[in-house]
Amino acid sequence: MSEQWKPRVTVAAVIERENKFLIVEEEIDGKIVLNQPAGHWEDGETLIEAVIRETREETGWLFSPEAIIGIYHWRHPRSGDTYLRFAFCGEISDYNANQPLDDGIVAANWYTKEELQKRGAQHRSPQLMLCIEEYQRGIRVPLDIITTVTS
Repeated sequence: MSEQWKPRVTVAAVIERENKFLIVEEEIDGKIVLNQPAGHWEDGETLIEAVIRETREETGWLFSPEAIIGIYHWRHPRSGDTYLRFAFCGEISDYNANQPLDDGIVAANWYTKEELQKRGAQHRSPQLMLCIEEYQRGIRVPLDIITTVTS
Protein backbone atom coordinates (compact mmCIF):
# COMPACT_ATOMS: atom_id res chain seq x y z
CA MET A 1 0.00 0.00 0.00
CA SER A 2 1.29 3.44 -0.91
CA GLU A 3 2.43 5.77 1.88
CA GLN A 4 0.78 8.61 -0.06
CA TRP A 5 -2.69 7.03 -0.23
CA LYS A 6 -5.21 9.11 1.70
CA PRO A 7 -8.91 8.55 1.14
CA ARG A 8 -11.06 11.66 1.08
CA VAL A 9 -13.81 11.41 3.68
CA THR A 10 -17.00 13.19 2.67
CA VAL A 11 -20.52 13.63 3.97
CA ALA A 12 -23.74 14.06 1.98
CA ALA A 13 -27.34 14.95 2.79
CA VAL A 14 -30.28 13.28 1.05
CA ILE A 15 -33.26 15.56 1.56
CA GLU A 16 -36.70 14.87 0.06
CA ARG A 17 -39.81 17.04 0.02
CA GLU A 18 -42.93 16.39 -2.04
CA ASN A 19 -41.15 13.72 -4.13
CA LYS A 20 -38.27 16.05 -4.98
CA PHE A 21 -34.68 16.02 -3.78
CA LEU A 22 -32.58 19.02 -2.80
CA ILE A 23 -29.64 19.09 -5.21
CA VAL A 24 -26.79 21.54 -5.57
CA GLU A 25 -25.56 22.72 -8.93
CA GLU A 26 -21.86 23.47 -8.83
CA GLU A 27 -19.28 24.55 -11.34
CA ILE A 28 -16.28 22.26 -11.64
CA ASP A 29 -13.73 22.65 -14.42
CA GLY A 30 -16.08 24.99 -16.30
CA LYS A 31 -19.04 22.57 -16.22
CA ILE A 32 -22.19 22.54 -14.09
CA VAL A 33 -22.53 19.27 -12.18
CA LEU A 34 -25.24 17.98 -9.85
CA ASN A 35 -24.78 16.52 -6.39
CA GLN A 36 -26.40 16.24 -3.02
CA PRO A 37 -25.30 18.89 -0.54
CA ALA A 38 -21.95 17.34 0.29
CA GLY A 39 -18.39 18.07 1.20
CA HIS A 40 -15.30 17.11 3.10
CA TRP A 41 -15.16 16.18 6.76
CA GLU A 42 -12.97 18.77 8.48
CA ASP A 43 -10.59 18.32 11.37
CA GLY A 44 -12.18 18.90 14.77
CA GLU A 45 -15.78 18.14 13.82
CA THR A 46 -17.96 15.06 14.03
CA LEU A 47 -19.47 13.52 10.91
CA ILE A 48 -22.88 14.86 11.97
CA GLU A 49 -21.49 18.37 12.47
CA ALA A 50 -19.88 18.11 9.03
CA VAL A 51 -23.09 17.23 7.18
CA ILE A 52 -25.00 19.99 9.00
CA ARG A 53 -22.29 22.53 8.10
CA GLU A 54 -21.96 21.43 4.47
CA THR A 55 -25.71 21.55 3.90
CA ARG A 56 -25.98 25.05 5.35
CA GLU A 57 -22.97 26.30 3.37
CA GLU A 58 -24.21 24.87 0.08
CA THR A 59 -27.97 25.47 0.33
CA GLY A 60 -28.81 27.96 3.08
CA TRP A 61 -30.92 25.30 4.85
CA LEU A 62 -30.35 23.95 8.38
CA PHE A 63 -30.15 20.16 8.13
CA SER A 64 -31.21 17.85 10.95
CA PRO A 65 -29.79 14.36 10.26
CA GLU A 66 -32.06 11.47 11.27
CA ALA A 67 -30.26 8.37 9.94
CA ILE A 68 -27.41 7.11 7.80
CA ILE A 69 -28.40 5.75 4.41
CA GLY A 70 -25.04 4.25 3.63
CA ILE A 71 -21.28 4.44 3.52
CA TYR A 72 -19.90 4.48 0.01
CA HIS A 73 -16.40 3.74 -1.28
CA TRP A 74 -15.69 5.16 -4.74
CA ARG A 75 -12.51 5.64 -6.73
CA HIS A 76 -12.65 8.46 -9.24
CA PRO A 77 -11.84 6.94 -12.65
CA ARG A 78 -9.80 9.89 -13.94
CA SER A 79 -8.02 11.25 -10.87
CA GLY A 80 -7.67 7.95 -9.02
CA ASP A 81 -8.73 9.68 -5.78
CA THR A 82 -10.55 7.45 -3.32
CA TYR A 83 -13.66 8.78 -1.60
CA LEU A 84 -15.41 7.44 1.48
CA ARG A 85 -18.88 9.03 1.64
CA PHE A 86 -21.20 8.97 4.64
CA ALA A 87 -24.72 9.72 3.38
CA PHE A 88 -27.35 10.95 5.81
CA CYS A 89 -31.06 11.59 5.45
CA GLY A 90 -33.10 14.01 7.48
CA GLU A 91 -35.17 17.16 7.51
CA ILE A 92 -34.40 20.80 6.79
CA SER A 93 -35.64 24.01 8.40
CA ASP A 94 -34.61 27.60 9.04
CA TYR A 95 -33.85 28.62 5.43
CA ASN A 96 -31.51 31.60 5.24
CA ALA A 97 -31.95 33.30 1.87
CA ASN A 98 -29.02 35.62 2.69
CA GLN A 99 -26.60 32.76 3.31
CA PRO A 100 -23.70 33.11 0.88
CA LEU A 101 -23.23 29.75 -0.83
CA ASP A 102 -19.86 27.97 -0.98
CA ASP A 103 -17.46 28.81 -3.79
CA GLY A 104 -18.49 27.03 -6.95
CA ILE A 105 -22.11 26.48 -5.88
CA VAL A 106 -24.36 28.04 -8.51
CA ALA A 107 -27.74 27.09 -7.00
CA ALA A 108 -29.65 24.65 -4.86
CA ASN A 109 -32.81 23.33 -6.52
CA TRP A 110 -35.39 20.58 -6.14
CA TYR A 111 -35.47 17.70 -8.65
CA THR A 112 -37.55 14.57 -9.00
CA LYS A 113 -35.73 11.27 -9.35
CA GLU A 114 -36.83 11.13 -12.99
CA GLU A 115 -35.44 14.60 -13.71
CA LEU A 116 -32.12 13.57 -12.18
CA GLN A 117 -32.03 10.35 -14.19
CA LYS A 118 -32.48 12.36 -17.41
CA ARG A 119 -29.54 14.56 -16.42
CA GLY A 120 -27.23 11.66 -15.61
CA ALA A 121 -24.37 13.09 -17.66
CA GLN A 122 -24.26 16.02 -15.23
CA HIS A 123 -23.92 13.93 -12.06
CA ARG A 124 -20.74 14.68 -10.16
CA SER A 125 -20.43 10.99 -9.31
CA PRO A 126 -22.46 7.77 -9.49
CA GLN A 127 -23.06 8.16 -5.76
CA LEU A 128 -25.81 10.73 -6.39
CA MET A 129 -28.36 8.25 -7.75
CA LEU A 130 -27.14 5.38 -5.58
CA CYS A 131 -27.87 7.39 -2.43
CA ILE A 132 -31.35 8.32 -3.69
CA GLU A 133 -32.16 4.74 -4.67
CA GLU A 134 -31.07 3.38 -1.30
CA TYR A 135 -32.98 6.15 0.48
CA GLN A 136 -36.11 5.20 -1.47
CA ARG A 137 -35.58 1.53 -0.62
CA GLY A 138 -35.87 2.57 3.02
CA ILE A 139 -32.31 1.92 4.15
CA ARG A 140 -31.84 3.66 7.51
CA VAL A 141 -29.12 3.07 10.07
CA PRO A 142 -29.51 4.88 13.42
CA LEU A 143 -27.12 7.75 14.06
CA ASP A 144 -25.97 6.16 17.30
CA ILE A 145 -23.90 3.75 15.18
CA ILE A 146 -21.38 6.65 15.09
CA THR A 147 -19.27 6.94 18.22
CA THR A 148 -16.86 9.78 18.84
CA VAL A 149 -14.16 8.67 21.26
CA THR A 150 -12.78 11.66 23.14
CA SER A 151 -10.07 10.15 25.30
